[in-house]
Amino acid sequence: MTIKIFRNFSEIATLANAFHKDGRRLNPEDLGLIKNGSIVFNHDSILWVGEDRHLPEEFLEKGHPEIDVTGKVCVPEIVDSHTHLIFGGDRAHEYTMRQNGASYEDIASAGGGILNSMLGTQNLSRTELLKLAQLRVKNIRAYGVGTIEIKSGYGLTFEKEYELSRIIHDLKNIVRPEIQIINTFMAAHAVPKNFSNSYEYMKDVVLPLLDKLGEEQILDCVDIFHEKNYFSTDDVISLFERAQRWNIKVKIHADEFNDNKGAILAAKYGALSADHLLQTSEDGILALANSNTVATLLPGTGFFLGKAQANARAMLDAGVKVAMASDYNPGSCHCDNLILLASIAAPQYKLNLAELWCGITLNAAHAVGLKNQGAIIAGLKPRFSVFNTDAIDRITYNWGKNFAN
Repeated sequence: MTIKIFRNFSEIATLANAFHKDGRRLNPEDLGLIKNGSIVFNHDSILWVGEDRHLPEEFLEKGHPEIDVTGKVCVPEIVDSHTHLIFGGDRAHEYTMRQNGASYEDIASAGGGILNSMLGTQNLSRTELLKLAQLRVKNIRAYGVGTIEIKSGYGLTFEKEYELSRIIHDLKNIVRPEIQIINTFMAAHAVPKNFSNSYEYMKDVVLPLLDKLGEEQILDCVDIFHEKNYFSTDDVISLFERAQRWNIKVKIHADEFNDNKGAILAAKYGALSADHLLQTSEDGILALANSNTVATLLPGTGFFLGKAQANARAMLDAGVKVAMASDYNPGSCHCDNLILLASIAAPQYKLNLAELWCGITLNAAHAVGLKNQGAIIAGLKPRFSVFNTDAIDRITYNWGKNFAN
């Protein structure tokens, strides 16, 4: 197996200490910064990392390919663990409505929101949706992101949701191994108007389709929007228990508009992540702290909707594993640049630099079930993000400037 050597990075953020602390209660030094560092790796694994002057002779003597990375910075691969990037249509007018005083609920009542994107998605063919998704993945990759979670959820019929899950599966095969795609089934995103309630929609569409896709073994995760006027606790339990039959990991949109105890539900069922958490109270934070469920915060959604942010500092101080993701979607966060969003959010969340980078690498990887990456240490997968700058500080200091290699 071919061994490669990256030599002379100006800085490597290994997150080695963060990895050994399971991404919790991090101090600034847990960034694990190495200056003038090198990495030895093969296709499957990191073999060695450290200062270049300590590079073992055994690797140098065998003539392995060396890549000079002088003047560059390396971090564990950036993971966007929450996107809704497969959709048709445009909701720019809704953004203007919101600026002019309309609430999320007002817009939904006027025919906007998720059901608006459902119509836009229904109007596009499988080929058109795949082409759009490829373009969006390419754009996200350009920021240095190497793993992208993609949810279905804008089809909202049995046939179209099946098509969306198959498109994500096709996309996964097209872009691997450079980009890893996580295929998340989220037909439980909203209740179409032709159903009288969420129970009927779950019974007739969501659960039967999960069984069909479970048999095909193409899903990585399932997700559900647990919220008043969307999906109830009973709906969540029925989905999670059905997913368990197929050995599919679960995630949940929780406590976004109200404290519905979604964080507690996520911890109880061992969800990979509970996402949003704008309204999660102390009992939910405690439940997450005592679990392996990652709290995935979506700062762009709060910015886009003009809402208060999640109480990140309380979660971090309690020992919760905290990640950040873009929530890129057509309605509540039409921004695909995770590094930009994390950089803007960090001062509001009061994050130190280790917490910031862990939130979009190590903990974000865990939020989609990838426990074999997220730090640059021997034995983990060689998944890196490389930037054309000589100091990691500059990446998050220069808001909106793209340093990705």
